[in-house]
Amino acid sequence: MRQEDLPSSRRSRLTRRGRLALFLGILLALGTAVLIPLLPGETPPEQPRRLLIPEGWRAPQVYAAVDRELKLPAGTTRKAAATAALPLPAEAKGNPEGYLFPATYPVTSKSTPVELLTYMVETANRKLATKPVADGGKAHGMTPYQTATLASIIEAEADTPADMGKVARVVHNRLAKSMPLQMDSTINYALGRTTVDTTLSDTRIDHPFNTYERQGLPPTPIDSPGLRAMAAAVAPTPGDWLFFVTVKPGDTRFSATYEEHKRNVAEFNHHRAAAAPPAPRTP
Repeated sequence: MRQEDLPSSRRSRLTRRGRLALFLGILLALGTAVLIPLLPGETPPEQPRRLLIPEGWRAPQVYAAVDRELKLPAGTTRKAAATAALPLPAEAKGNPEGYLFPATYPVTSKSTPVELLTYMVETANRKLATKPVADGGKAHGMTPYQTATLASIIEAEADTPADMGKVARVVHNRLAKSMPLQMDSTINYALGRTTVDTTLSDTRIDHPFNTYERQGLPPTPIDSPGLRAMAAAVAPTPGDWLFFVTVKPGDTRFSATYEEHKRNVAEFNHHRAAAAPPAPRTP
């Protein structure tokens, strides 16, 4: 039945907005881009800002970034994380370290710390549940939480993405031989710092994250690993390496024997000494 055949009481009338929507539909069908004029009193929709969380950030860095982006007092997001019911695995015991997935997140004036942290954790859960990562973890007898923990070490230790598979192999080889991992990154995490200088006294601290003294993976992840580190954790590069050292940027040496590793470390120390500023003269 045609519109004009209906009784006047049943005829529909397009509102101004309806006519605009119909007009827009016709123009879109013709491939023409238009802007919808606002009605009186309407405000334009808010354009989301972007919050970037880089690979390798620790939880305190993420909390501080959220506070800055939402213009909240320092410490607000950290406190929210301590009480929020985030969708973490039971192994995490409420600690989101390692599950604040590095990515770019939309932020609006209505965003809250708990919403953003939940989004990050849900994203990490999805990445860990992808078939290659999940199946690879199972093949190595690892839970998703252990995969995240191993991936966080790889994220911290690998000088380049190309090195991630080899770093993962070193960790797997050491675990298979019941050798301590001896990763400086876990010492740095224990001491709340980032450095390439680890002293003998550092390696003797009594701390759960001291992988020089304690065997196996550390009790939690030590940063926010990305998908490439997760993939490397479950599909390491084939090799018999047990040691590695980044002699200089872009040049990481992997070795199967301690003798070869000592030569590489000596070269690292040589480069460090050559790059060090001269000591100040004394009168």
